[in-house]
Amino acid sequence: MYYYPYHYPVYPPLPVYPPQLVVQTFPRSYPPVDVKIFEKSVKSFRLLMEQGSILLDRLGDSDFARKMMTAAQQGKKAEVDHLISSIGLKVPVTTKFTPTGVDFELFTQPNPNMPGSCCTLKVFMKWGN
Repeated sequence: MYYYPYHYPVYPPLPVYPPQLVVQTFPRSYPPVDVKIFEKSVKSFRLLMEQGSILLDRLGDSDFARKMMTAAQQGKKAEVDHLISSIGLKVPVTTKFTPTGVDFELFTQPNPNMPGSCCTLKVFMKWGN
C-alpha cells in the first residue's frame, strides 16, 4: 500500500455564499381595470392598418416603386417624402431608407384627450441585398 503524505486543496475552491435573506411578499392590490383608453387605441390602430394597406397598395405599383427607389438611391429624401405624401394618407408617415430596405412609420394624430400619439405602425420592407 502506498501512502500519500500530502492533502491537496480542492480546485477551484468552493464559493462561500452569504446567508440568504428570505423576504415574504404580500399580495398587492391593484385598481380596477379601465379599458376605455385601450379601446380607443384599438380603434385608432384600425385606422393605421387601413392607411398601411393603402400605402402598400400604392407601393405595389411598379412605376411608383421605381420612382421612389430611384429617388432614395440618389439620396433625395425630400422627393421620397413628397412621393409618399402624394398618396394622400390621413395619418403622418415618416420614411427612412437604406441601400437594403425602407422603413415606414405611421402615427395616429394626437387629440385633446390624449396629448401623445397612442399608436404606431412600423413597416419595414427589404428592397436590396
